[in-house]
Amino acid sequence: MEEYLTRGEKEFLLKIARSTLELKLLQGEKFEPQTVNQKLWEKYGVFVTLRKGRELRGCIGYVEPTESVILAVRDNALKAMRDPRLDPVEASELPKIKIEISILTRPQKTEFEEIKKGDGVVLKNGEKNATYLPQAWEEVFSQEEFFTSLCQKAGLPGNCYLDPKTEFFKYEAMVFKEGEI
Repeated sequence: MEEYLTRGEKEFLLKIARSTLELKLLQGEKFEPQTVNQKLWEKYGVFVTLRKGRELRGCIGYVEPTESVILAVRDNALKAMRDPRLDPVEASELPKIKIEISILTRPQKTEFEEIKKGDGVVLKNGEKNATYLPQAWEEVFSQEEFFTSLCQKAGLPGNCYLDPKTEFFKYEAMVFKEGEI
């Protein structure tokens, strides 16, 4: 997965996300990205994360490959600036916002015991589900903390990962951010 996109393609996608935010916040318009690069029209799961320093300002996306990469970056950038868990991003914040994009492999069903630090994880129990991107492991101290938090994110009891009805899926992500390609 790491070699899927070239440095130039990663930079191009980050520019799309940046242009999307600027056009929407400064002019109220929707950015329409264009490219002849067919690779960027392929469908993948995509997340866009916005940070101001270490502060999360938005993180929205989808795990399943439901949209082309180029449009998913645009659409998820728009949604991330209005992440319902946080205050909306303001135009005055734009110079301090750093954009991170995660392009995901298709999730594969797995057993709890096979999940390791650094895996992207989807947890499902009945109609409820939640995911953490691979980089979420950097913010927890233990596997127990990771899974307790993931259960709570899904609206389930913190020990739901021990429930035999809970299903697990794992995936990988190519992650790149402004200033670090």
